[in-house]
Amino acid sequence: MAETTTRTGLPKGFRSAEQGWPGLHRIPHPPYRLPLLGDIVGASRHTPLQDSLKYADTLGPIFRRNAFGKEFVFTWGTGLVADLADESRFAKHVGLGVANLRPVAGDGLFTAYNHEPNWQLAHDVLAPGFSREAMAGYHPMMLAVAERLTEHWDRAAAGGRPVDVPGDMTKLTLETIARTGFGHDFGSFERVRPHPFVTAMIGTLTYAQRLNSVPAPLTPLLLRRASRRNAADIAHLNRIVDEVVRVRRAGGRGDGDLLDRMLETAHPETGERLSAENVRRQVITFLVAGHETTSGALSFALHYLSREPGVAARARAEVDRVWGDTPAPGYEQVAKLRYVRRVLDESLRLWPTAPAYAREATRDTVLADEHPMRRGAWTLVLTPMLHRDPEVWGAEAERFDPDRFDAQAVRSRPPHAFKPFGTGARACIGRQFALHEATLVLGLLLRRYELRAEPGYRLRVTERLTLMPEGLRLWPERRGTARPAMPESTGGDEKPTRP
Repeated sequence: MAETTTRTGLPKGFRSAEQGWPGLHRIPHPPYRLPLLGDIVGASRHTPLQDSLKYADTLGPIFRRNAFGKEFVFTWGTGLVADLADESRFAKHVGLGVANLRPVAGDGLFTAYNHEPNWQLAHDVLAPGFSREAMAGYHPMMLAVAERLTEHWDRAAAGGRPVDVPGDMTKLTLETIARTGFGHDFGSFERVRPHPFVTAMIGTLTYAQRLNSVPAPLTPLLLRRASRRNAADIAHLNRIVDEVVRVRRAGGRGDGDLLDRMLETAHPETGERLSAENVRRQVITFLVAGHETTSGALSFALHYLSREPGVAARARAEVDRVWGDTPAPGYEQVAKLRYVRRVLDESLRLWPTAPAYAREATRDTVLADEHPMRRGAWTLVLTPMLHRDPEVWGAEAERFDPDRFDAQAVRSRPPHAFKPFGTGARACIGRQFALHEATLVLGLLLRRYELRAEPGYRLRVTERLTLMPEGLRLWPERRGTARPAMPESTGGDEKPTRP
């Protein structure tokens, strides 16, 4: 396969595993491999991640799959993942669905190749925007957005109606990152339908995933209409972001938020600034990545809280004890919700909303002293399987148990067994923002509501590069009020939690 090389000498573009794994033949693969087509028997283009989890269960901590002649190596064993975390030998690999997002996000923080200078420039310019001082400044805006959510849920509770949990968490997290980071209000809670930004974003994420299931030569034929829709979605995202930036430039400086940093801050050493094009790409990156994964994490956590009354009661008691009658908890009070944070961490363990990350060898090496890799060879780490490794999490790894994250349990585990935000220098820059926001919101909802699950619902997971519960509805009930009659269950044909 013809390839170009980057200025670091590493090959650029897709590299099939046989090019970089000399011992590939020793790595197991699924049965029923078909000539030319590969391992497509029983596969679904809608749930490729969950397909891979099924194979991981049977094939072990490292395995490979073939799709239309291209080989992919997957890893999830804790020892392998710990070795891949060695930054002297491995780095982030931009591949699969992430590379498919480059037409919209370009060299933004999430999609930049390691050799591209704008990654380091943007990282150094924007990192202070996630300092403790900056986070404390975002806190009042997070509270204000959360109040819009509770007003919406209060109306549903008063009318005995369920709430669309993923939809409402998407509105919440989009408004939070838009207002704290860019001084923009999408008006999500005043809309009956999702904001066009969300519709276009879901379209681009879905298209990026679909590209992985279609042979590249056939893409123009099989995805012609989808490609046109994707181009329109990208153009729409660009127009929305360009307007946000235009308004800021016309109105002058904001409150020192992320957009101010993008527009005004020079690199502390080189004096270089982000270009107008890169500002657009960074804004899109933060708006998408800053709300899509957090909304999924909140949705999964609320699902488990509705299904585990003992866990919910314990978390609610902590909120009552720590926050008391304080109408608006302060920034410092959020970090004191240690059990609520464990609930969030355990939800991220079972269903990390960014469910995989890729690592590539920066030099010829041997993975875990067993699997030789040439420079540029890469592997995809399956985070949900890493988080279920029985050697670390025990025989009941599927069971939801927040006490896995008490301090003693955390200290007793290997250091690379829990990776919901990726690893190394390219790990999620906004992870503290997301964790503070999610812990705050869970605390506010637990203090205000009892959460009742829909009878018969079984967790289904939808994939669009990120993971989200599908069809999750809850009945919020204001604490201290009488319970309305529950509607009849419409469940019964749902898929199990793990396919």
